[in-house]
Amino acid sequence: MALSLVLVSSVASTARADGLERVRSRGTLRWAGDIQGGEPYVYQDPHDASRLIGFEVEIADALARRLGLRAEFVQNDWQTLIPSLQRGDFDLVLNGLEVTSARRAQVSFTRPYYAFAETLVVRRDWPTNDLQDLRGRRVGTLGASLAYDLLLAVPGLQVVSYEGVQEPYIDLEQGRVDAVVLDNIIASRYGLPRASLRAAATVGEGVYAGALRREDSALLFALDSALAAMTQDGELRDILTRWNLWDSRQTMLANVRTPGVEGDQARGSVATQIPLFLRGAAVTLVISALAMTLAVSGGLLLSLSARYGGDLLATLSSIYVELFRGTPVLLQLYVLYYGLAPVVTLSAFTAAIIGLGMNYAAYEAELYRAGLQAVPAGQSEAAAALGMSRRLALRRIVLPQALRVALPGMANDFIALLKDSSLVSVITVVELTKQMTITAVDLRSWLVPGLMCAVLYLALSYPLSRLARRLERRLAPVSA
Repeated sequence: MALSLVLVSSVASTARADGLERVRSRGTLRWAGDIQGGEPYVYQDPHDASRLIGFEVEIADALARRLGLRAEFVQNDWQTLIPSLQRGDFDLVLNGLEVTSARRAQVSFTRPYYAFAETLVVRRDWPTNDLQDLRGRRVGTLGASLAYDLLLAVPGLQVVSYEGVQEPYIDLEQGRVDAVVLDNIIASRYGLPRASLRAAATVGEGVYAGALRREDSALLFALDSALAAMTQDGELRDILTRWNLWDSRQTMLANVRTPGVEGDQARGSVATQIPLFLRGAAVTLVISALAMTLAVSGGLLLSLSARYGGDLLATLSSIYVELFRGTPVLLQLYVLYYGLAPVVTLSAFTAAIIGLGMNYAAYEAELYRAGLQAVPAGQSEAAAALGMSRRLALRRIVLPQALRVALPGMANDFIALLKDSSLVSVITVVELTKQMTITAVDLRSWLVPGLMCAVLYLALSYPLSRLARRLERRLAPVSA
């Protein structure tokens, strides 16, 4: 273990060596972004999926070229760009990263390359033109963004955090939120083209800049020099114009100095976050319990249909089981919540329960099928000989024995469902894992929130694990 620590420390110190020397020796400038952010930042070319395009792709290429390097893109989730940068996974972040005092306390920023405005978007029939009119209302935005911080500072707003830029506007159209605040780039491309939405006001301004590790001062100077040259010789303006991004706000870029480093205090302490973690754990438990109830009843119906329902019902049951077992539950949640929104509008909480319940019903069906097959055929024959109907024999003889066999597996599935409930954060449900990521941003640390989250998951799942083992021992066949 001591040798491992020494090796890890040595690798870490090498990774954190002077940034400019590192990239020159490697020959590449590794920069990161999130393709999910979409057009016009960084996204796949519609005509060639192997090629990335976007105005930040062009800026990264220009910066690397001016440093005598080749740009190399690294895909990373937008909300964890800063922690991944600090880990040394890449050299530079270029992905619509707004300069905030909180981030300046963690990383170094290059000089800005784009100035933006925060745009408040509402439905056309909504009379409000100001954030103050939305008190008590649900307002959506991108998690860990400048807009998110801006909305948290307005008393009375119910801030709904999203992981993508298109989903908030879908929810706004469907009436699941009352407004959306995002950068004008995002609003103009994903919100305002929708006929039912309109821009109500500009509620803030900011700038995008590249982020580097604090110790990479030489690389920062080199990138700043390259950006300054791009600004002066017009290359930056050409790139922004090519992507229809140049406006009057961009004229200030030539005179903006490199953002300095500011101290910043976290918005809370560990003690103040404990009630939020407990609430997240309660949401996780409620969703899991209700989804498991749906899964148990649905799985039982599927298994009975497959065994006693005739060819048609058996085929349909088999298709259901293979469909829901063969596709990711995350995809199923997206389809249920966003894909079916024009047909049926479900709340996030309801969609979470239904989505997880329908997915786990397929797994429960296989458990019950095995349980039914484990009941000796002679049991059913004896029941028929006593004059019982098939329905009565199932209810009194077969099902009690089949469920007894399946019970330990059901307990194990409930534990798995408890952990899979973390996926419902993609449809805006703030459960335990989502609360952990929110708290990590607030506290500027992932270790303590991660440990708190792990402890609560363990507290929820450990009693179930003990119950499952006890059931397995109690229901195990007695050897002769």
